[in-house]
Amino acid sequence: MHGCGAKGAGTRVLIIFPGALGDLICLIPTIRVIASRHASAQIELMARHELARFVVERSDLARAHSIDRAEVAQLFATGAEVPTDAEKFFGGFARIYSFFAAEDARFRRRLSAIAKEVSFHPFAPPGDDHVARGYLRSIAAAGAPMDASLEPTPYDRIAAAAHLERLALEPDRFILVLPGSGSRWKNWPAEKFAELAERLSTRMCSLVILGPAESGLKSAFHDRQIATLDALELGEVAGLAESARAFVGNDSGIAHLAAAVGAPGVVLFGLTQPARWRPLGAARAVWREPIASITIDEVTAELTEIIAKPRPGRL
Repeated sequence: MHGCGAKGAGTRVLIIFPGALGDLICLIPTIRVIASRHASAQIELMARHELARFVVERSDLARAHSIDRAEVAQLFATGAEVPTDAEKFFGGFARIYSFFAAEDARFRRRLSAIAKEVSFHPFAPPGDDHVARGYLRSIAAAGAPMDASLEPTPYDRIAAAAHLERLALEPDRFILVLPGSGSRWKNWPAEKFAELAERLSTRMCSLVILGPAESGLKSAFHDRQIATLDALELGEVAGLAESARAFVGNDSGIAHLAAAVGAPGVVLFGLTQPARWRPLGAARAVWREPIASITIDEVTAELTEIIAKPRPGRL
């Protein structure tokens, strides 16, 4: 991202965004444009606390704020006066871009009364093109590059290396398998992911990442002796994705993260459309509804073609 760092200590710009991980990664090209427009200011991000902190620590953004803090709730409160805490917090920014509650009249009125300059943008931008392009269009930057890349931290890389050593896996010699998502209706069957990993095992090992909602899928992979990790922090996933030869997964925030750190891969779509939601980067999309009708042969062919070539920038 464009550097903000300690620039313009007296000038602060705030971006408010309520979305999940994949949504936030799709906003990164817009964050870059905002940072370039305010090159001498500190750019701060207000989002879900763990997501805001994750992005800030892996970019040049200056500070993370939780969207659940009390000052935000105060902007929705009844009453004529703006609470002092909200006025003090939001009044400290020279410019605010809000992708949150743009349709709420009370929120707009109160934030506009506090902020020196504020604009409101849709969380779900209209149109059929990619949502990242919609965010750029909403700030009059439709032609800007859709660069959503993130840089893992040294800790991310150390943590990933420790996991790989424990599992006897080598960097660039494994495929990261991401069988979950925010909705089970978006998921390719776990048994198909397991069979895919088994088929690919003659070429390359697989490593399965399971989130809290996917704990019930563990047996599908353990029964085939496929390596799995769960309860990982996002930074650890970022480090592992950066180390992988490729990834495969459903349309999910973790798939967006894997692409953001540079991993090529295959993302499977059913209910959602790749033209709108594909991860930005080197990810390919396979789309069919219902998602379970996507065949293992199709996905195997896509991954085999990817892993036959070295990842860009690697020998």
